Amino acid sequence: MNIGNLPFVVAALLVLFGLYTFLFKRNLIKLVIGITLIETGVNLFLVTLGYRTDGISPIYTFAPEAQKMVLPTPQALTLTSIVIGLATTALLLSFAVFIHRHYGTLDVRKVKELKG
Repeated sequence: MNIGNLPFVVAALLVLFGLYTFLFKRNLIKLVIGITLIETGVNLFLVTLGYRTDGISPIYTFAPEAQKMVLPTPQALTLTSIVIGLATTALLLSFAVFIHRHYGTLDVRKVKELKG
């Protein structure tokens, strides 16, 4: 079964939805969601780059010599990206909680007006 360009299209859509959310929404939680969508799109893109039709896992040691294997480097990069993305999301959400406690709002425009 050939998956074609569907994962690339979905990755591009996730990045575009994330950019839209990040650029046009003013709620801090929605900004964090936008950043997470961008990270997810990039991770899907990385995994899709390493995909090979009828490929097997590179950890399978009893594979025949002619058997194609998927690329392990994009998978390792994606795992690293997921861990970094989780830490970034947790940090951004903790900033949002702090800002909400301090200013009483999550609207970026109102926080910029208060200044202090």
